Order: sequence, then C-alpha cells, then structure tokens
Amino acid sequence: MAITYSTDIKRLLNILKATGKQYDIEKIQKAYEYAKALHDGQFRASGEAYISHPIAVSEIVAGLELDTDSICAALLHDTVEDCSDKTNLKEIEKMFGTDVAVLVDGLTKNLEINVEDKEEAHIENIRKMLLAMSRDVRVIFIKLCDRLHNMRTLSAKPEEKQRTTALETMQVYAPLAHRLGMQKIKQELENISISYLDPYGYAEVQKHIEQKYGQSVDFIESTRDWIDEKLKENQVGFILEGRIKSVYSVYRKMFVKGKSFDEIYDFYALRIIVNTELECYTVLGIMHEMFRSVPGRFKDYISTPKPNMYRSIHTTVIGTDGIPFEVQIRTREMHQIAEYGVAAHWKYKSNANSKAELDRKLEWIARLIETDDTTRDPDEFMQMIKGDFFNDEVFVFTPKGDVIALAQGATVIDFAYAIHSAVGNKMIGAKINGMIVPIDRAPLNGDIVEIITSSSSKGPSRDWLKIVKTGEARAKIRQFFKKEKRTDNISLGKTIVANEIKRYNIACTESQKLEILTNVAKRTGYMSVDDLYNILGYGGLQISKIATKIRDEFDRVVRPTVSEEPIPTDTAQVKVKEKSKHVNSGGVIVDGEYGCSVKFAKCCNPLPGDRIIGFITKGYGISIHKSDCHNVLLGRANEADNDRWVEAHWELGALTSNKEEFEARLQIVAHNSIRLIADITMALADMRVSILEINSQKYNNNGIAINLRIACKNISHCESIISRLRGLKDVESVVRPSV
Repeated sequence: MAITYSTDIKRLLNILKATGKQYDIEKIQKAYEYAKALHDGQFRASGEAYISHPIAVSEIVAGLELDTDSICAALLHDTVEDCSDKTNLKEIEKMFGTDVAVLVDGLTKNLEINVEDKEEAHIENIRKMLLAMSRDVRVIFIKLCDRLHNMRTLSAKPEEKQRTTALETMQVYAPLAHRLGMQKIKQELENISISYLDPYGYAEVQKHIEQKYGQSVDFIESTRDWIDEKLKENQVGFILEGRIKSVYSVYRKMFVKGKSFDEIYDFYALRIIVNTELECYTVLGIMHEMFRSVPGRFKDYISTPKPNMYRSIHTTVIGTDGIPFEVQIRTREMHQIAEYGVAAHWKYKSNANSKAELDRKLEWIARLIETDDTTRDPDEFMQMIKGDFFNDEVFVFTPKGDVIALAQGATVIDFAYAIHSAVGNKMIGAKINGMIVPIDRAPLNGDIVEIITSSSSKGPSRDWLKIVKTGEARAKIRQFFKKEKRTDNISLGKTIVANEIKRYNIACTESQKLEILTNVAKRTGYMSVDDLYNILGYGGLQISKIATKIRDEFDRVVRPTVSEEPIPTDTAQVKVKEKSKHVNSGGVIVDGEYGCSVKFAKCCNPLPGDRIIGFITKGYGISIHKSDCHNVLLGRANEADNDRWVEAHWELGALTSNKEEFEARLQIVAHNSIRLIADITMALADMRVSILEINSQKYNNNGIAINLRIACKNISHCESIISRLRGLKDVESVVRPSV
C-alpha cells in the first residue's frame, strides 16, 4: 500500500519540537506558506499535491536536527526550478535571507546550461551541486534527503525512469552518503535502488535473510541476554542493539564478491554503545573472554578512523552455537557520527576549531572540484565520481604514520600525488614496507609507503597517465604537462588533429584548416587554436569530444569547394532533373549517388564503419548488407543476380554523428548465474544504451546464450559496448552474429 504524505506541516512541527532545539517556527511557517502558494496546482506522478514532497524532505532534514535555514531551504528547494515564472533567487533572499537563498541555489538545477548533450547537462548539474556543497555542506544534506524521498516514492514513475533514477542513486548519491558517513541514509538508498535494478536478486536475498533469521532468532536473543548480564557484572554503562546486514550488503557480497550466503560471517551483529573510549576497550576484552575471536576479523577504527569520520571497534567472534557474529563497540558520540556522519559532526560542533576540523574532513570535495577544473571533461568527471571517491578504499600509511585513503587498486604514483603535486612530479621511485617496488605497484591496507624523490627529476612521464588509477593523479600529471611542456603539447595536438582530418579523405588547404580550427576553438571555449592544440596534446581534452564540431566546420568550409560540379559548356551535357521526393538514405552513398532510398538488412544489421554492399530488391528499394554477411556470400554465388549487387559506402556524417542510432544484434555466451542478466542490463544502462529486445536460451550444460537487440551509433560505439560486456563476470564471449 502506497504511503500518503501530508500537505500540512503539523507533523514537521512536532518533529522539530521533539528535538528540544530552538527553531524559528515563524520563519519556517512563512517558508511553508510561500512554497505551498507557488506549488499550487502542481502534482507529483503519484497524483499527490506537489507540496507534499518538500514537506516530506523537510521532515527528513528535521530528523538530522539541522538548523532553521536548512528546514526553510528544504521547503523551498524546488520553487526556483519549478516555479521560475513566479519567483527567483533574489526574491528568496529578500524574504528569507542570504543563507537560505544560497542553499536553494545549490539545490536548483542550472536551467541555463548551454550544452549540446543532455548527459553533459546532467553532469554539469552534479558539478554545480558539489561546488555548492564545498561552500556549504548543508546543500548535500538536503539533497540526500530530497533523493531519499524521491526513492521512497519511485514506484509512481515509469519503469525506464525507475531504472535510470535507481542507477544514478547507486552510482552517485548512495556512495556520496557513504563518503559523508551517513550510513542510515546510504543503506536505505542502496536497498531501494537494488530492488528496482535487480528485483529478482533482491527478492532472493531477502528470502535468504528471512529464513536465516527465523532459524536463529533463539540464538540472537540468548546471546544478547548473556552479554547484557556480563556487562552489568562488570559495571559498564551501555546500550545493547542488534542488527542484521542490509539486503544490499548481503547482495553485494553474494553477487559482486561471489560469496555464498553461508560465507557471510557478519550477517548478525551486536552493537554495544558505551560512554567513553576506555570502556570501548574494556568491553572488547570482555567479548574476547566470553567468545572465541575469528583471526583476521578485528578492526580498530577508533585509533585509525575512516576518512568519513567513522570510529568503532569491530570484532567477529564465534557464538555458543558455533554461529559467527560481529560485535561493534563505540561511544554515544561515535554512534551518532556512524549513523549521520558529517551531519552529526556539523550539528554538534560549531566553534572555529571544530569548523577547521570539519573542513579538513571535507578536503576531498575541494580536491574533486580542483581536479575537474583542470580538465572540464564530463566523462572523466563522472569517472572520478564513480571511481576515485566512492569505490572501496585502502588505508595506507606514510613513514610518519599519517593515513592516506586511496581508491582500491591505486598505485604508488597515485599515493605520491595524493600527498602533494610536488611529491608526484619529483618522484623517481617508491618503497613499500622498506622494500623498493615498481611504480605500478598497488599498496595494500596497512602498508607503509615511502616516495623517493629527486630535485633533478624532469617530471612525470606521459606513460604514467596509462598507469595511474585515480582522476586526481591523472589531472595533476596533465597539469604538469600543461604548464611545463606547452611547445611539445602543441606539436602533439597538431598531429592528433591532422590524423582526425585525414579520416575525411578530402584534402584541405592550410588556410581552410586554420578557419576550421579557429571556429572549433571558439565553440569549445578556447582563446586560440594553439590553446586547443595544447589541451589536446596534454590530454585535457579528447579528440572524440570535438570530432563532431570539426566535422561540422569541415563540411561547411571544405566540402562545398570540392562538391561543386563544373559548369557544362555543351548543351548535350545538360540534363533536366526531376524534382525528387525526400527519401531515407540512411547516411549511405550507393554506386556514387547520394540520397538513394535504402533499408538495412535485418540478417546482419550493418553499422556505420562496417564495410557494406547494396542489393537492388524488387519493389523495396536497396537493401544494405555487411560485405561479409552470410546472405551476401550466398547471393553473390548466384550469377543471375550479379547485376543487382551495387557498391555502397557510408557518408562521412553517418560515421561521426552522435545523434543517429542504428540497430545492432549481439550474442552473448556465458555461464548461467542469477546475477548475469542484471549485470548485463546495468552495464548497458551505465553506458546509456537502449535495449530493444533481449531473450535467452540454453547453451551446452551450464551455459546460456543471450540474444540482444540494442541501439548504437556506429561500429566503434558497438565495439566499446562489446568490450564492456566481455569484461563482465561469467561472460565467455560477445559477438555480432552474421545471420
């Protein structure tokens, strides 16, 4: 049964009253009345009045015990975006103050972004949100509450929108909540997301959990009673809580890490909350006296906190029935920070020293913004979002004992640049635990890494760009080349552009090339052609990002001068052409002629970039096949039809267009597993690839053959999709079938 959300603020006011904090109720009431009036006549996909959404978001924000301005901003967060004809930021600032206006601005999508690609616009809005967050962390608290309510009500959206929103939540917002230490919100976002992305896998894990809990409920209760009695004997003041791992947490261990359900040792956990740090270690001793500990399953995050400020002791022990369970031990303040992360820290700490400490905890946001400013590459920005900051981490020590958090798989070069750009630029080698190691070595948890530097070093090698794993290191290396190697970069950039233009198979003069690149530089936001060459040379911009602009300018400047036919001098040469109707040429030139009506053969589904051939059908125009299509090989063996086969090749526009989409067929052979279809569909959703059809059939004993029809742009796009699918677990092969 769907939850119905209120359109008045009685419940919100009760939540605020229960916190015991002093709120400016009059200001909050005013924000509510203003938002309600602006959203009047607007409705959500569920049919509810739109005002129910900002009220629900405000209630979640109130649960974090944030301040009055945060509550007001939550109530007003959609007004500027959805009611732009009625209000604006200046009006919000006039009525509710600068702080509220700044928060609302950070939560408002940039409606004036002038980009050609919707995905790039989406990335620009994420960038804007993070920039606002770096200035005022309350922006992201409210945004996470907004996303949480949207996920709770996602069932009202169409299925495609559900999957897109769930995938974005899983890739950006849940990891962001994790990085901020807001575990309660993170877990709910993950659980809801996976229920939409893989409903069958979600249901299977949920069933396993319910069965296991039902079988062990007596063990849990008896263990709690025994621990309760023992702690009271030792006169420890405590709160004892029990928990079962979340559905997504179990799902991830089973389907991502390949563990069986019985291999999950921390399925059960008991949390003991005490008053002081000293009591944490006292309780740890009591637990190890009561139960046998599992070797290698002890973690002390009190002495070595996680970067998101999480502090607790974890130890896994064997219960009296031989059932392993985890014990988490922490103080009350540690527990608040474990549940609400930076939000709890922000709530409790308000003096200057604590603000400086909080700023240090959020340095990674500034690093992300700084790194992005170096490249302004949307794809790389999203890679950093998904990879550098939100993947699993390893904790590595400097020789002085400082902890550096690295993305899993990061190398010692990444470590050097994580310390400082100057360290990375002067690096000539590295030691791990006192031993010299290759520069592509990835340190492990707990390793002590020492970077060997030299003042005579000439700087990083361009090859390092292929070795490093983090966007931060990659951007700092590029920054070095941008500043120090401009002449070399320009030379390399010229070569890259020349190779791109060479693909068009039409020569152009130097003056034409200069005109083309001057216009491309202006369209891309660079002052000169040399600036464009420079950024291409040091890798700050990929040629693929401006290929469409180069093609457009090439077609405008060069192609008219080579496509003009000579003026006929003999009247016999003049042919009167009939007015032709618009036909679908599909971007194909047939027998030297543009604009021929074609259709693409379903037997081989040719893509721009494939070698192709045309067949003149009876009454259906020209059918375009791949040259190596099985039907072509058979058909050309029939001498009676030889004169019906015609030469065909792709127009330049079809090869480089990012707008036109073609149908492609793929066949995947894999080991059968519950997770397989979910992995495939998530990978395709991540690449923004539309699935037109999917079906499967048995293959050998434990194999499965999956047939896909997808939409893609050209052969290189298709090859990148195939490469991504081949990298999935259990996949043996991915091919484009010829029939």
